[in-house]
Amino acid sequence: MTMQTESPGSPEGTTPREAPVVSRFGLGRGRLDRASLLLLLRQYAVLLMLVILFIVLSFASSAFLSWQNLLNIVNEQSYLAIVAAAGTLVIISGGFDLSTGAIAQVANVCAAWIAVHYNSALGLAAAPLMGLGLGIINGIIITRLRVHSFLATLASSLVYSGLALLITNGFLISVDDPSFTVLGQGSIGPIPIAVVVFIAFIALAILLLNRTVLGRYIFAVGGNREAAELSGVRVDLVTTAAFAFSGLASGLAAAILVSRVASGEPQTGSDIPLNAIAAVILGGTSIYGGEGAVWRSVAGVFLLALIDNGFNLLSANPFYKYLVTGLVIVSAVALSAAGGRRR
Repeated sequence: MTMQTESPGSPEGTTPREAPVVSRFGLGRGRLDRASLLLLLRQYAVLLMLVILFIVLSFASSAFLSWQNLLNIVNEQSYLAIVAAAGTLVIISGGFDLSTGAIAQVANVCAAWIAVHYNSALGLAAAPLMGLGLGIINGIIITRLRVHSFLATLASSLVYSGLALLITNGFLISVDDPSFTVLGQGSIGPIPIAVVVFIAFIALAILLLNRTVLGRYIFAVGGNREAAELSGVRVDLVTTAAFAFSGLASGLAAAILVSRVASGEPQTGSDIPLNAIAAVILGGTSIYGGEGAVWRSVAGVFLLALIDNGFNLLSANPFYKYLVTGLVIVSAVALSAAGGRRR
């Protein structure tokens, strides 16, 4: 079995199978065939598009390059980038997690309920722990019941959403304690605390995927599940760990969201799953598993954010925003499918 790990001289997120392609392109015979071109596009297209869009918006709007605008973009997208980073591990392992938004909803209302009845700090701390627990449940359903992750998390998302509504009876849970808003509204100097948390989590995800045994096993399971199992990899445990990490990220995102508005809302985060998966695919992570990088998923999040921000700054017709966003996502999925392999 070929482990999907980084070679010492390869760029971050490049697996050994990808390394010869990069070598041919940069250092080898100079020959670039169609498969090599597709691979390179999957790896760096999102970064190229991000840079081009950044430059275009810099000239199109004088307000775009302001420190406040750029900081607002990062701060507003911090929760989604956290979910997308963890979702990258799930998709690399060969799965899909459609329950991230529902997990965030449960964690959101639980954090507010605990803050109101007990303690604000305890409520915020409970959100990621709640997410971790629900993620583990997803992993157990998938591995023990042998249900495909798409169907399992689709079903669990309905259960979790219903649970959030039951906890609140459909109403908001407002938190009056000012300390509850520190995570979502506070800052360290000019940098919002949410941005600091986002950076720390992304660093953790990159370290976990590229510098640990678990990360190597995630690549191996996504690359060839049967071969990984025959090689002694505890596939079920690796799968559960990936979904647990995704649940943890959803809970952390919920803590940021509930702290921003100081109230638990049972419908908060309903758009998280599709946006996060779109960003991951846009970042070049293969929908067939076995390939991907966290930094590219984060770049995908901010590419979508720049499209939205650009349309707002230029006061353009919002219908064109949806059209452009959809075309970009479809192109990324088509590129991933063209370069992927069916198993």
